[in-house]
Amino acid sequence: MFKGFYNLTSGMYTQQQNLNVVGNNLVNVSTAGFKQGRYTATTFDDVMYSRVGNVEKIYSEIGRQSYIRANDEVYVDWSQGVPEPTNIPLDFAIMGDGFFAIQGLEGDEVTYTRAGSFSLDDDGYLCFPGMGYVLDPQGERIQLRTDKLDVDRSGNIFNKDTGGYLGTVGVYEFDNVEEQLEHNGNGFFTGDGAQAVENPYVLWKYLERSNADMVQQMTEMLTCQRALQSCATVTKMYDEVMAHSASDVGRMG
Repeated sequence: MFKGFYNLTSGMYTQQQNLNVVGNNLVNVSTAGFKQGRYTATTFDDVMYSRVGNVEKIYSEIGRQSYIRANDEVYVDWSQGVPEPTNIPLDFAIMGDGFFAIQGLEGDEVTYTRAGSFSLDDDGYLCFPGMGYVLDPQGERIQLRTDKLDVDRSGNIFNKDTGGYLGTVGVYEFDNVEEQLEHNGNGFFTGDGAQAVENPYVLWKYLERSNADMVQQMTEMLTCQRALQSCATVTKMYDEVMAHSASDVGRMG
């Protein structure tokens, strides 16, 4: 009799979770290298209905039904963002698969990102502000000491004045990004099993834009909000119907 409440609660819960994902996409629509999330829901295990057959309580199946939907997983959309020229000598963008590796400031866990907006610290090391040091293909920090650079398509960095080799920006890939990487917020990921790409394609003085489209995300947000409001309205109406059925029908009997 009260099954409708399960369905309505399911609708509100699903739309609220979707709104959280869409809201995060909108916040990061201008974040370089950000990969948008996509919310998916699934049903709980089917609930089997049975009826009593006789005094021995021998039950027979009369159908299967799922009461409610629940959060399944937030998938990451790994599609390529549009490369945008910046003309800044410490900006890099990866074309194709791969990630930049950033070692924590204390030498702790390595995180991975598509955002290549780097800078130099006081000792001349290439770093991601507030996150850590950019690593080369051997997992070592890159000390440049200058921003007067020339960079080729493989990420090899040279001193613009002397032509001397300074280092290589590492690009790392995973056999299965869906299983090996965990989203760490704002376009950063953690995971194991990274391998250096042998022949990466790196654009110098470019940044990869977020692959989240503002118009699309705004449209989806409005759709979710209206669906959530509709579920809330119908829940109130359903509650009133149940109240009448408990009071008026009982009085008629």
